[in-house]
Amino acid sequence: MRELAGRLAALDPDAGEAVRVIAYFDRLTAERAGLEALVRGAAVLAGSAARLADPVHGVWIRVEPEGRRVDGPARTPVPPGADWPGVPVSPGGARVLWLERPGEPGPVDAMILERAATAVRAALDRTRGRAPAVPGQPAPDAASVEVLLDAEAPPRARELAARRLGLGPLARALAHADGTADVADATHERPAHEGATPEGGAREATVPEGAPRTGIGPAVAPLDLPYSYAQARIALRFTAEGTAADPGHRSVRAEELGGLSVLAAAVGPRTAPVPDVLALRRAQVAAPWMLLTLYAVAAHASLRTAAATLNVHHSTLQERLAHAERHLGWNVREPAGRLRLQLALALDRLHRSAEGT
Repeated sequence: MRELAGRLAALDPDAGEAVRVIAYFDRLTAERAGLEALVRGAAVLAGSAARLADPVHGVWIRVEPEGRRVDGPARTPVPPGADWPGVPVSPGGARVLWLERPGEPGPVDAMILERAATAVRAALDRTRGRAPAVPGQPAPDAASVEVLLDAEAPPRARELAARRLGLGPLARALAHADGTADVADATHERPAHEGATPEGGAREATVPEGAPRTGIGPAVAPLDLPYSYAQARIALRFTAEGTAADPGHRSVRAEELGGLSVLAAAVGPRTAPVPDVLALRRAQVAAPWMLLTLYAVAAHASLRTAAATLNVHHSTLQERLAHAERHLGWNVREPAGRLRLQLALALDRLHRSAEGT
């Protein structure tokens, strides 16, 4: 993209700059940048203050050309300058993203507005389409969630967002497989082994039936929710569909991963699978029951418990494991082999998430 922009700039400076603008906002979108970062990008690229005013979602952001956020004047629903160039964030919606200077926008400014608005829409959709609200409780505030999860948002703005959402001293961030996010109160959570529900207050970090796969971040103070969200996204990579072809839990808590979370940083889209992962994939092709059987053995304390979970006789499980071990190349019934299997399953899951499958 840079090479293309350079070539275009030699022929047409505006065209070259427009390509750079496209690449810039595409990168911010891929990185799931927050609203403030997107408005800041528009302001810096245009060399003019930029303003996002979306009263429907309660979003008011103003960033000056040097990148400093100053929200003061942005709280009016219409701009003081009626001839400021602006675009709607949603098709047919009110004009909500402006550059604070008069006159018709040039081709580069028009591209900045268009790409910034598209990126803002994607950022809002990440929270607008979250898991269904709990019956009897108010619908989640998408803009407040966006602010809470944005590490660049001012602390005061995040404090106000936490109050609007009714969060207590502790909260968790949730990352969903459909790309959306959420927050949940963790103040009244009881220990997991008690199996109890919260004693009132905002929603607990639970995943309803039929919801997308979910990573659940650690309980933190509301101002630390960006960290919890980062951990939730790591936990999401360890979730599974819960089927025979993709066995595992549909929701995973970050604090339950322990040292496994370190593996997530080591596995990306271009990371080559280690031999144990390749062996696991070859074994999976050998029989339809293979992956579910190996997962059950890795997830339970004894083979008899694993057999009961699979609803097969203990001798049948022994036969299956003998078949599996021939494909894997190691004994999964010994402690070291079982650990090796657990790591192979975790790495395979991380590779699948990095590949988008």
